[in-house]
Formats: sequence, C-alpha cells, structure tokens
Amino acid sequence: MSNNGTDLTIGFISSSVAILLFGSNFVPLKKYDTGDGMFLQWVLCSAIWLVALVANLMLRCPKFWPFAMLGGCIWATGNIAVVPIIKTIGLGLGILIWGSFNALTGWASSRFGWFGMDAQEVSKPLLNYIGAGLSIISAFIFLFIKSEIPSNTCPMDTTPLMSEHAINTNQDPCPNYSWVDKLSTVQHRIVGCSLAVMSGILYGCTFVPIIYIKDHSKRNDSAYAGASQYDLDYVFAHFSGIFLTSTVYFLAYCIAMKNRPKLYPEAVLPGFLSGMLWAVATCCWFIANHSLSAVVSFPIITAGPGLIAAMWGVFMFKEIQGLQNYLLMILAFCIILAGALCTAFSKI
Repeated sequence: MSNNGTDLTIGFISSSVAILLFGSNFVPLKKYDTGDGMFLQWVLCSAIWLVALVANLMLRCPKFWPFAMLGGCIWATGNIAVVPIIKTIGLGLGILIWGSFNALTGWASSRFGWFGMDAQEVSKPLLNYIGAGLSIISAFIFLFIKSEIPSNTCPMDTTPLMSEHAINTNQDPCPNYSWVDKLSTVQHRIVGCSLAVMSGILYGCTFVPIIYIKDHSKRNDSAYAGASQYDLDYVFAHFSGIFLTSTVYFLAYCIAMKNRPKLYPEAVLPGFLSGMLWAVATCCWFIANHSLSAVVSFPIITAGPGLIAAMWGVFMFKEIQGLQNYLLMILAFCIILAGALCTAFSKI
C-alpha cells in the first residue's frame, strides 16, 4: 500500500476503536451511585493520567509542551457535567447530543482555522460540508427523542419516624441525594439537554491547543518551532491538564462542602475502568487526527459513539422506549451514517 493508503487504513481503524470505546466507557458506572459526579470525575481523571504516563514512557518521553495542557483543562471543565447529564436524560441521549455539538465545533474550528489554527483542506470540500451539515441535522433530531430515566425518591420506609437528632431541625431527610435528584421531570429535560450542548462545545475545543502547536511548529519565528507533528506526542501534556484541572475542581468542591465531600467507594473501580477506556479511546483519536486530519476524524469519531451508547440505552438500560422514539433514533442514525461516509470520502 502507498503511504497515503496506509495512513487512511490506520486512521479508520483507530476511529473505529475510538467509537466503540467512547460509546461504552460510561457503561461500567451505570448501575452505581455517583452522586453529583465530582468525586467520580477525580477518580476517572486519575485513571486517564496513569494511561498517559504509560503511553509517554512507550513514546520515550517526547518534549512536554505546557500549552497542550490547556486542551485537557477545557475537556475536564466540560466533563464535570457528565454525571448530571446521564442522570437527567440518560447515557444514550446524552452522548448523542454532546457528540453532535462536539463534532460541529471541532469540525468548524479545523475547517475554517479558528483560534489561530491553519484552515485544513480536503480533496472534496462539498462532501465535507455535507457531512458536517448532516451532523447538525442529527443533533436537532436527538433533542426530540425522549428518554425514560427513573426519578429517585427518598425511601421513607428506611427513615425513622422520629429521631431526637431530627426534631426541630431543618436537616435534609435525604442527605445523600444530589441536586440533580431533586429536579422535576421538565427540569430534568431542560438541564440535561443544556448541559449536554455546553459540554459538547467544550469537548469540540479540546484539541485546539495541540493543533495550534503543530501548525506553528512550521514557522521559524514561532515559540513552537520544531515541535512534533505526531499527535500522540502531546498525549501526556493533554492528559496532565485533565488531571490537574480535575484535582483543582475537586479541592474547590471539598472547600465548598466544608470538608465533607460526598464520596462513593463503590464507584471507584468502575470509575477507574471508565477512565482507562476513555484514555485508550482518546489515544486512538490522536492517531486518527494524525492519519486523517481533524477535519475528517472529528465528524466520524464524535458522531459514532452515539450509536453505540444508544444501543446500550435501548437494549441494556431501557432508557429509550416507544415507537416514535425508535423511529426518530433510526432516522438520526441514518443521517449520522451518511454524514460520516461523506466526511470519510471527502479525504480520499
């Protein structure tokens, strides 16, 4: 095979692995109480950093660019909302919505050269535009899919009828419940969809610092002159930004909770596994960015996990039910598939 053919093969294989893992990485956490998600966020990011450390050693410790950490900070900020999103609108619908907006933001910033990056060209621009447009259409269709998320109520039969510590106090009868559990059904829908959109936009900006460094490495007058063109060389800096930011957020959370953070020991191992799956998927995404370019990999990898997550939501967790929802989901799937194919062929 030619070098171009080899790059395409590696890129599409890496994209396939990333899609499978991104669509499944939250499954281990589904049946465990994760509260407001702040503790889980820190556990998940700890696993991510350990994977990055192993990858960095395998790559023989390439030069560390601190600016690449900014992408990790952006991702960790968006990821804070993941647990509330899953609790309000479900795993499948949540990933579908944030994946669509992730795809749109990442594609547009790469295609048009936002944030100081060089605009990326493709051999068939029309197909690329069509693929991005179909991703936008699918995002709006997902907003009309209703998910069935059981509402949590306080188990009154396990609460003593009278306790001397509870008399004449305003103590919360359900102290272990997070703010998400107290929302109404309508509020669940509004909050979940809004958070998913905001997280998707932040996720779409996560690779901007790395692409910026690569683009400016070709300029002799730049501070990044001579920087590596291989995306995976930046994985340790990127993941270090994720771990540092999540640690800062968790410490701020502990302070806000007056040193009484809500910890969930049963979620530690599932959270660690989830973080490892996500880290491996992101490493595959780095490889796909290098082989295909971000303008091609973004629409494919960000749209695909929604299909996997929706399958989990339909067949395993029964979050999406009803003929109308099934038809809307099938229509959205067809649009996503068509968009991914248009994007892929725009590179060839």
